[in-house]
Amino acid sequence: MDPQLFNILFIDIETAAQFRTYEEMPKRMKPLWDRKSTYLKNDKELSPAEFYPERAAIYAEFGQVICIGLGGFYLDADKKLALKTTTLSAPTEKELLEKFSEVLNAHKAKDSLKLCAHNGKEFDFPYLSRRMLIHGLPLPYALDLSGKKPWEVNHIDTMELWKFGDYKNYTSLDLLAAVFDIPTSKSDISGADVNRVFYEENDLQRIMDYCERDVKVLAELYLKLKGINNK
Repeated sequence: MDPQLFNILFIDIETAAQFRTYEEMPKRMKPLWDRKSTYLKNDKELSPAEFYPERAAIYAEFGQVICIGLGGFYLDADKKLALKTTTLSAPTEKELLEKFSEVLNAHKAKDSLKLCAHNGKEFDFPYLSRRMLIHGLPLPYALDLSGKKPWEVNHIDTMELWKFGDYKNYTSLDLLAAVFDIPTSKSDISGADVNRVFYEENDLQRIMDYCERDVKVLAELYLKLKGINNK
């Protein structure tokens, strides 16, 4: 068993719009969202106000992190590979990001810690970093890319692993789970439902459960992509 496997922290984040509605946005931000929304794919031809709850969560400038799922492998009492998962939440986004930063800084792998997410290099890692900077928080070493050479960045992206250098298409975690016969995390909600469940149903726990299931799928997918038998 490669000991580096135990230095990997599997991550999934769930995000929502910063405000419940377009009307609640600060006056300065509204025209900026209007401009942004004109460049986004809008098949339903929605107005910027109508489009806001559908897409704002995707962009760190207009969204927020509402929970962070984490997972890591360890050897159980029988020396078999097992996965421990948890999901972080907090009353405010700043407190959540501070809690997450503490986890990274306290991890036993120290500077050898590797972060793994699906589409992480395009979404999870930069989103977390941007929101931390917006809140005036220092970036933990595992997220801080400043001055690092490409081979010094310990970020693993399972979508990138699957592409094998092919940059033409996005491949979802759910699709790869189906391809590799991994039980899906999409039991009752999907990513498209998160903003509605957060604001309309006020059910963060449901989102956290979904996020934690995604982490389990992610970790299992990583094993499949690396040819590691966990049976």
